[in-house]
Amino acid sequence: MKLVTPAVAALALSAASLSANALTSGDLYGEPASQYTPERTIVVTPQTKFVNVARGEVVKVKIGSQEFNWEFDGVAKPFDLSKIAPEGALDHSVQVFVGTTIQDGGFGD
Repeated sequence: MKLVTPAVAALALSAASLSANALTSGDLYGEPASQYTPERTIVVTPQTKFVNVARGEVVKVKIGSQEFNWEFDGVAKPFDLSKIAPEGALDHSVQVFVGTTIQDGGFGD
């Protein structure tokens, strides 16, 4: 029984450290950029299937009558635009492809 207690304690501590280091929504997708001036505007129409952005880029996204500014400083991996768009703004799937830059350690454009 004495050996079981340290093992259980070690497992509990490792689980706690994993949850403390979990990625947040901001880490994954970026964050609203109301304080920054967008570098460009992306207009999403019913025909739009994907958009390309660069990691760290600030973009104004227009979907119908709704618009929002976003800084794409999260993990550079594809995700669905509905993750960051205002609720109900999209009626179809639009993939966001986030390209890396040389500053990120990527190849850039």
